[in-house]
This record gives sequence, C-alpha cells and structure tokens, in this order.
Amino acid sequence: MRFPLSLTTSMAGYIAKNKITGRKKFPLVLMLEPLHACNLTCTGCGRIREYAPTIKEKLTVEECLASVDEAGAPIVSICGGEPLIYPEIGELVSGILKRKKHIYLCTNGVFLEKKLDEFKPTSRFFFNVHIDGLEKTHDIMVEREGVFQKAVAGIKAAKARGHLVCTNTTIYKETDLAEIDELFGFLSSIGVDGFMVSPAYGYAAVHDTNPDGAQEIFMTRNDIHEKFSAAQKLFAKHRMMSSPIYLDFLAGKRDLSCAAYANPTRNVKGWKGPCYLITDKHHESFQGLINETNWDAYGHGKDARCENCLMHCGFEISAALGVNAKLGDTLRMIAWQVA
Repeated sequence: MRFPLSLTTSMAGYIAKNKITGRKKFPLVLMLEPLHACNLTCTGCGRIREYAPTIKEKLTVEECLASVDEAGAPIVSICGGEPLIYPEIGELVSGILKRKKHIYLCTNGVFLEKKLDEFKPTSRFFFNVHIDGLEKTHDIMVEREGVFQKAVAGIKAAKARGHLVCTNTTIYKETDLAEIDELFGFLSSIGVDGFMVSPAYGYAAVHDTNPDGAQEIFMTRNDIHEKFSAAQKLFAKHRMMSSPIYLDFLAGKRDLSCAAYANPTRNVKGWKGPCYLITDKHHESFQGLINETNWDAYGHGKDARCENCLMHCGFEISAALGVNAKLGDTLRMIAWQVA
C-alpha cells in the first residue's frame, strides 16, 4: 500500500464521522510550527523572512500538544523553521504519537542522522525530507554546499533503523524534469518510501524580499500547468505520494477549490489566518480562525494573492474531502492507495 493502513483507515473514519455529523469545516492536517529558526536560508522559503522579528521564539511542548488537541486533526505536519533544532523535538513527537495521531516531520535533513536516537520507528511517523534536485542543484537552492550529502546520509541512516521516509520536492520554473526523474530514481535506490511535489509559485513573503529572484524562479498558474503537464509521464514512473487528482489539477486537467481551512497553521504568534501562505491575522484559537475568517473572500479570482497559488495544503486536501468530485474519483483514489 502507498500509505500505512492505519493512516488510511484513520483518515477515512475521521472524514466520514465529520460528514455524518454535518460539520462543514474541519481540519485534516495540522501544520504545527514550534519555531521558525532554521540552519539554512533557502531561496524559496518565506518563513525566515516573514517571521524575522520572532525568529528566536518557540512554542513550548505543552502549547504544541494543546494545539494538537484543539484542532483534533488526524495528521500533524511538524514544520517550521527546522524542527530538528527544536530542543524538545523528541518529547513533542512522543506526545503527539501518544494521542494516536500520524506525523510528518518536515526537515532539510542536515541534522537527521545526529537526531535519530530521539525517535522510534512506527507506521504513524514519517520523516519528510526536502530535496529540490541532485547535489549541485539542491545545494544551490539551499544556498550551502554539502547539504544534499548530509540529507542523503540522514535518509540512509533513518531507513537502516526502520523509519518511514518520504521526500518533498519543489518544482521551479527552471527545474529540469530529467534531473527530477534521475533524483527520484536515486532516492528509490536508497529506500525512500515515496515522493511529494509542489509547484514554486510566488507569494508576498518571498516577492517582497527578493523581487528580482522571484520573477526568475517562481511560476504563474499557466506556467505550473505547462510544467506539470510535461511531468505527468515522469510521475507515473515513480511512487508518488501526491494524489493523482492533485497532479491532474497541477497539469491543468481538472478544477479543484482551495480548502485551506482543512490545513490550519499554528505557530508562535497564534493560528495563522487565513492560510499557510497568507497572513491577515493571527487568531488566539482554532475556532477563532474558523469562525472569524471570511473564507468566501479568498481563492482564485477573488483575492489577487491567490491568483497563482496551487499550494498542496490548500488544494490536495480537496481531493480527500471530495471537493469538486467527479464520477470515478473514489475508485481512482482507492486504486492509487493500494497500488
């Protein structure tokens, strides 16, 4: 199966329960950012820019776990910043797992091998390592030599200890798809369990601080459709963890509506609203985020900041929720999961 059975059954049961009870807006994945500090200054990252004034602050473990309980989402994505420099990361992961949640720990991989003693392998925990290309390309994108080799060493060490590992790759305007094909082949050879992809679209936090660079590497909606249409045969060769419906959406072959409310972000300033990329307000509670946000005001054709966004945490979740569903989608998702 593409995902652990526990993850599939937990998610399906959670969605069914909320739909049966008539709940309109509920979270599927909590984007938990215990800190925004990072050991790298990646070209495409907006967090270290947007949250520069609070870069030294962090949530306590108690605050993080309270947020997990408050949201109630079956999946927690621990991101940031770099989670592996969070001093209590082992304690935090253990506390979330005790709540029977599934975790994706998003990391650049530099400290992965060093930190492995803090984690125990389980089917409810993935390391999600960000890798944007083969060695030369990846090190350029993260602005430091040697990062690719450290990430690869970390992946090998994690797999040797029995951990689940996936990778997340951002596709930029100038990304060479043949290189991505080679990258996925190499990562498969060292045991990586699956691949996620996301398009590089410009947004305020990176445009405002790097306007010239943003024009060079980020894509418009049409650019994304063209790039991902060309990449569909490549993706068919590899164990993709991005759903086929989302990949069709990126290729411009179908429509999806953004369900950003389903992937709320909690960080040092509160519940980020309305979404992972746009910050109009930080709310004191998850319910405040849901109730105080005019969700109808956002999206393609409604807010200029949304025009080129095809963010996975806004749109990929739509497929799981059945937003803009088409006949045969359910069977297609089942076949993809068991393939």
